[in-house]
This record gives sequence, structure tokens and C-alpha cells, in this order.
Amino acid sequence: MSGHSRWSQIKRKKGKTDVQRGKLFSKILREVTVAARNGGGDPKVNMRLKAAMEAAKAANMPQENLKRAVAKGTGELPGETYEEITYEGYAPGGVALLVQVVTDNRNRTAPEIRHLFEKYGGNMGASGSVVWMFERKGVIQVDAERADEDEVLAIALDAGATDMRRVEKTFEITTAPVGMEAVRGALEGRGVPVLEAAVSHVPQSTVRVEGKDAQAVLRLVEALEEQEDVQTVHANYDIPDEVIEAISAA
Repeated sequence: MSGHSRWSQIKRKKGKTDVQRGKLFSKILREVTVAARNGGGDPKVNMRLKAAMEAAKAANMPQENLKRAVAKGTGELPGETYEEITYEGYAPGGVALLVQVVTDNRNRTAPEIRHLFEKYGGNMGASGSVVWMFERKGVIQVDAERADEDEVLAIALDAGATDMRRVEKTFEITTAPVGMEAVRGALEGRGVPVLEAAVSHVPQSTVRVEGKDAQAVLRLVEALEEQEDVQTVHANYDIPDEVIEAISAA
């Protein structure tokens, strides 16, 4: 998963245009609405909503936008009816992809996702074709430049984390999905700077790709992530850091 994490970090560092910022806001607001609809409007008891609201805060989203999205989810305000769908498929080099979308029109979204797979050399698969390669885990990102590795590891393990490793300037901590908030709370309670925490699909094994396949995989992942209905893309590729750096600089 190192390649996938590395590429995500590089993309986060790039400056956001107004269009990109608008897309980010739209994706976060959809997630807030769906989270509130499924688990209620209180982030203290709805961990999915809490994570979405923290993403909104990190993106400097206006509070009024956030409040309206929550109200739409709880039914206090009228709003769109969103559906959650996961599409599966393969990128070049045999890389497995899980594409999670939130859409108000699956008849529009499905053909667009299929088109992107085909355009960038991939193949969209049937439901269940690749999801078995991934495991749901809590993933917590900690600022490695502002925390001591031994201390973070000790706190995380004591709170129930299953693993920790360094990825560039962050410590990536994995937990069971139900235990993520306990680990996060323990870290924050000790003053550890948590950058991000979310339940994610982590690949059980990775596929190493280089050269043209690596470029094709990243192009497909980026195109999918830019599609307006896509919330997250999970992949099991392992691309060397130097290859990712070269592609990102091109």
C-alpha cells in the first residue's frame, strides 16, 4: 500500500484550483449528508459523520454549508436522494480497484465509471470481483515531524492498534474499524497531532507495477477520483517512490 499512500500525499500537497476546491466541497457535502441520513446528525455518536465534518474543517468549508448538509441528511431540509454504490475492476498491470461513489443518478454514473476504466486501459468488473482482496480497517495518519515514533507506537498499541509504519512525513496506524475512535482518542488525549482518521479498504496484498503500467494506473486512479460522484478509490498497487515522484513531476 506504500505506493498508494505516497501518491495520495503528493496530490494533497498540490495547490487547489477553484474548480478542484468546488469538487472537493461537493464530495464532502455528499458524504456529510449520507452520513447524517444513515447515523443521525450528532457527530458524538455518529463516527462517520464526525470524520466527514473533520474533513470539511480541514478543507475550510463554511459552517453554513456544513449545517445545511447535515439538515438535509436528517430530513430537516429537503435535498437530493443519494445512493451509495461500489464499483470494482482492474487497472493496467492487474491492479485491483474499488471505486466508492455517492450518486443521485446511477444511470448516469455507471456508464461514466465504465468509460473511464476503458479509456485508461482498465476493465470494470462484476460485483464481488475484487472486493475480497481488501480488508476494512481504521487508518489514522499522524504528523511524524511533530511526534516521537516510540511514544506514538506505544500509545497506539496500548489503545488497540494493530500496526504502525512510517510513510514519508506521517505515521500510518491501522486498527480494527470499531477500534479506530478509541485509538484516535488515546493519541489526541496525549497531545499527538492526528492529521486524518477514517475507515478504509486496505489491500491484503499488493501488485508491484513500474514503467508504462505505473503511469497508466495513476492516470486511471486520478481520472476516477476527479469524477464528481466518486468519493474514494482504493487500489492494491505498489509503485516505487522514485517512479511516483517522476510521474508527479512530469
